[in-house]
Amino acid sequence: MKNLSTRKMVLMALFIVLSLIGSNIRIFGTIALDSLPAFLAALLMGPGYGAAIGFMGHLFSAVGIGFPMSVPIHLAIATAMAITMLGFGQTHRMLQGKVATMANLILTAIVGIVLNGPVSLAFTMGVLALIAGTEAAMGLIMLLPVLTLGAVINVVLSILLYKSLSIVWEKFK
Repeated sequence: MKNLSTRKMVLMALFIVLSLIGSNIRIFGTIALDSLPAFLAALLMGPGYGAAIGFMGHLFSAVGIGFPMSVPIHLAIATAMAITMLGFGQTHRMLQGKVATMANLILTAIVGIVLNGPVSLAFTMGVLALIAGTEAAMGLIMLLPVLTLGAVINVVLSILLYKSLSIVWEKFK
């Protein structure tokens, strides 16, 4: 994130606010659209921006609901979000120009879903195990299907938006 211009700071703030708004848009009661803006930013602005937006977006969402799983666990989740966006955005960048656009987006989506679902959950479970013990951490495993479905929805929507916005975005940059 070198040369952080006013324009980029404003865009980051906008994406963070969209994450906060997305945390209140729920599908099936538990799946929210809070990570969609970070995934989109990772594609449009780059992995570092996506990581910062994912981290801050989760923290602002957690503040809004009172840190129900404790501050350390939400910091772990925010860190997992940042790592997810770095991997997602870096995969997209690495594949650009080397594979067809659709193949790039499909492979990038798979990476994003795996990082945002099972990998993030495993990381959070590891942190919880250190804080509260293995038994408490194992209780989170039941969240795997919901978190994976949430990842699929957020990643797919971000890619659809990216495809719609990428031409306009190039003119905007």
